Amino acid sequence: MEQRHLGRTGLRVSRIGLGTLTWGRDTDEHDAADMLKAFWEAGGTLVDTADVYGDGGAEYLLGQLVEGLVPRRDLVISTKAGSVPDPDRRFDGSRGHLLAALDASLARLGTDYVDLWQIHAYDPGTPLEESLQALDLAVSSGRARYAGVSNFCGWQLAKAATWQLAAPGSRTRLAGTQMEYSLLQRGVEREVLPAALDLGVGLLPSSPLGRGVLTGKYRHATPADSRGASEHLAPFVEPYLDDTATRIVDAVTTAADGLAVTPLQVALAWVRDRPGVAAPIVGARTAQQLTAALSVEALSLPDEICRALDDVSAPVHRYPDHDWSTL
Repeated sequence: MEQRHLGRTGLRVSRIGLGTLTWGRDTDEHDAADMLKAFWEAGGTLVDTADVYGDGGAEYLLGQLVEGLVPRRDLVISTKAGSVPDPDRRFDGSRGHLLAALDASLARLGTDYVDLWQIHAYDPGTPLEESLQALDLAVSSGRARYAGVSNFCGWQLAKAATWQLAAPGSRTRLAGTQMEYSLLQRGVEREVLPAALDLGVGLLPSSPLGRGVLTGKYRHATPADSRGASEHLAPFVEPYLDDTATRIVDAVTTAADGLAVTPLQVALAWVRDRPGVAAPIVGARTAQQLTAALSVEALSLPDEICRALDDVSAPVHRYPDHDWSTL
């Protein structure tokens, strides 16, 4: 699998990443082992997790598989901290919480360091410089090799990345930002992606298949074994089952038919090759699903297909994103 630099850093990652959102909950140790082995054998390196996935179960499961199944040195392990199971405070970006969470993640993962550590979300209740100092301390102590953020909007990302760049040598630059991005969700193109490109931050798209909808599996009904039928994830899928999504999925399916490939391959190739994207994170439930996603490695979409998909999925971005004189 092709390797790409994450942002303007020396960290290289496989251009498709393996997500572990369902590990330790909907994905058991056998399926996880099969996926990790298939991913590694295909040349994949980037494995993404978080301290809240499966209430820590995803990290623990990954830690149990590393070394015994796949050499630690062959993986780029990314995890996140900052989300908390508190209805009154969904995010905790305090330095104390973040560093304690990192230590707990390392213990579950059974490793001395993670390759990429990300603040899971912006915490309005904590000064941003305090949250970012946790990243600096993690890198300077060797517990993390690189640092990033996740789910920061455009101004938040720009502020954080600029703050880190303002003191080179004492602050670690942001390597990446993880954000939802697909043909069904192009909101990052408004401000996040321009900021990331300008500041040298690599984009790691989550849900690159539109929460599974872009595979076409929901065109006629909700499969019983799908996320849309899952008690935990049905509310996650439901927003992408509207008329707008249907038009986009139909266009993806038409393109796939014309190229003699699958809708999954078309949707994943589109987001993988967007400007600024380092590696979409694929969250498969089985090794078979993952293998289908990894088969996109040999596919590059023709320009005319990309333009057609761009047009049918184009978000409405007017003032101030475009020159007012053109409106």
